[in-house]
Amino acid sequence: MTFIKTTEQDSKYNHLEKMPVSDLLKNINNEDKTVPLAVEKSLPQIIALTKQIVNKLQNNGRLFYIGAGTSGRLGIVDASECPPTFGVSHNLVFGIIAGGDIAIRKAVEFAEDSTKQGWLDLQEHNITDKDIVIGIAASGTTPYVISALEKCNTNNIITGCITCNKNSPLANASKFPVEVIVGPEFVTGSSRMKAGTAQKLVLNMLSTATMIQLGKIKGNKMVDMQLSNNKLVERGQKMLAQDLNIDLSEACALLTKFGNVRNAIKNYKK
Repeated sequence: MTFIKTTEQDSKYNHLEKMPVSDLLKNINNEDKTVPLAVEKSLPQIIALTKQIVNKLQNNGRLFYIGAGTSGRLGIVDASECPPTFGVSHNLVFGIIAGGDIAIRKAVEFAEDSTKQGWLDLQEHNITDKDIVIGIAASGTTPYVISALEKCNTNNIITGCITCNKNSPLANASKFPVEVIVGPEFVTGSSRMKAGTAQKLVLNMLSTATMIQLGKIKGNKMVDMQLSNNKLVERGQKMLAQDLNIDLSEACALLTKFGNVRNAIKNYKK
């Protein structure tokens, strides 16, 4: 199969420095509109990977995202949102980035080129075949990520990936690849744009659908969310008032007593 790095192909636009701001933004927006359509074409792959994640997490496994640069940061964002949104343990979904936590804010030179560090970083978490690992790389050629997935495969650990080039080395190293082909970027090679957006959309789908399958949503509400700020406390009170048909003062008392929305509903007595 032919591998063409479409994420590195020349932009359809040129002389960007001569465009007025309005044209720049309209053209960026026009390119962004194509991303959800590209994701839609990948739905069969996304469904297959989601089912694998659900199966592992239902059987006491964990989910690991591993990536470099923007891709690694996106994995960390998704992983870090799972505990407050769904009330799960911080030890259920992990985001690992080449270069370590310092690379979240500042690029670490050549960290993505290591062919050993990715697996070592996973081993820091005592990874086993109960877990599942998803490599994230827009190009599909990042050595740090590919080598980590290859070691996972040899250790019978289920692997998936999110990439934006068809038939990439990363997809070939993954048991359950997700390939979202977004085409050339507005700024040539700037994969933090359409490719990054595509990866974020897929991550949203994977984690949200998984948590729903794990029973972390009731109806359409985040009943297990952590009440970590006033906004979320108020949201929880409104959920209880609506679900139990009580006033806000009673909802406030229930939430204070039982700690979260699910427990309050479960223990409510008319």
